[in-house]
Amino acid sequence: MNAKLPYIPQRDEKKRNNGITMVMDKGLSLRQAEDFIQIAGTYVDYVKLGFGTALVTDRLEDKVKLYKEAHIEPYFGGTLYEVYKVRNLFDDFRSFLSKYKVEMAEVSDGSIHISHDNKLQDISRLADDFTVLSEVGSKRAEDVITPDQWVSMMRSELEAGSYKVIAEARESGTIGIYNKDGSAKKELIDDISHHVKLENILWEAPQKTQQVWFIKHFGSNVNLGNIAFQEVIPLETLRVGLRGDTFFQFLPDELKNEK
Repeated sequence: MNAKLPYIPQRDEKKRNNGITMVMDKGLSLRQAEDFIQIAGTYVDYVKLGFGTALVTDRLEDKVKLYKEAHIEPYFGGTLYEVYKVRNLFDDFRSFLSKYKVEMAEVSDGSIHISHDNKLQDISRLADDFTVLSEVGSKRAEDVITPDQWVSMMRSELEAGSYKVIAEARESGTIGIYNKDGSAKKELIDDISHHVKLENILWEAPQKTQQVWFIKHFGSNVNLGNIAFQEVIPLETLRVGLRGDTFFQFLPDELKNEK
């Protein structure tokens, strides 16, 4: 903050366990990443090199190093794990992470069908050498997951060694914990939050309306992911009440009355 004001929510500082912002890098150049870090790096905890972009990104080693030097943890999207997994190349996936000195691994099953026991085994194996994020929820709209299944999978994946579990929404924010129109599945989210500690969940929230909903529902230090790089500063203003959508969220009642 460039000035000290009353009634601004206290934001945890890095290295944060709450109030995490995860950004999606879908192919930024090194120069773009440098500019992004300069203006918004303070507010970013993780950067996900989305999908399988790590395999086609030039100067990947330089990009990973750049983020790390900015105290931002880079990792490869869960789709990359699935790309290796479907080809029976799990050990090659581990080697690829090690080659590029990436210390965080995402495990997902949004595109492929694997047994949950198999997924848990991979989480456990990766957790020996990496910080694991595991994603719950399918990228396929036809796959129906009940609230009890969401909770059960999240709990078991945390027990298997996941540092945090990611609630699937895709980059569009129209699946998983959201309806087709992008609105939150409130009962599902409440059910999850009643059975899994909030600090252990990273909610994908690519749309502004979704970010607003989570901040109003869980507070400024809710963990949010799949944020576009150009939306980090706008999100931070939402988190601390410096934008119309959350302007009155953190003010005392006596200041909310019309002047």
